[in-house]
Amino acid sequence: MEKDHYRFYIKTRTLLGFNAATFHAELSQACGGDFISYSTVQKWSKSVRDGRMEIEDNPRFGRPVTKVTQGNIEQVQRVIEEGPHSTHDDIQAETQLSRGTISRIIHDHLKMKKVTSRWVLHELTPQQKQLRVKTCKENLSKILSGSWWLSDIFTGDETWIYFRQIGPQGLKRLLG
Repeated sequence: MEKDHYRFYIKTRTLLGFNAATFHAELSQACGGDFISYSTVQKWSKSVRDGRMEIEDNPRFGRPVTKVTQGNIEQVQRVIEEGPHSTHDDIQAETQLSRGTISRIIHDHLKMKKVTSRWVLHELTPQQKQLRVKTCKENLSKILSGSWWLSDIFTGDETWIYFRQIGPQGLKRLLG
């Protein structure tokens, strides 16, 4: 059910003289769960008893919520591509979108998060995963051949690794 349907039902049952507990139980049973809280039913029932006959929301003041559109998504993506270190404030200044809309676009639509002051994808693409596998295999072969040591490797992502020096023989034993 939509919000207006709930409100119409509450209005009708209130005008017929039923109490809020009765039609809240009816709504819960009909809809199979707590889709609407008892306090909301009470509030709407009271407003009907006080004379309110409209079921639509009252107009609200303040800045309207910006809708997430394909154009807005492309705008935010363009700003991030031009400056991967840009902040929410930078993006807001460029696009004139609200901070909440920018956050929704970045996290829900672009699937990005901020890592070390840079916007990156939540998940790697198959090509990026393959590149990492290839690099790891190259590093492993260098380590096993003795031309490179584990202490020469460092990472720049969010992974925390316990560091200890392992010689080539110990590494062969670990890798089995």
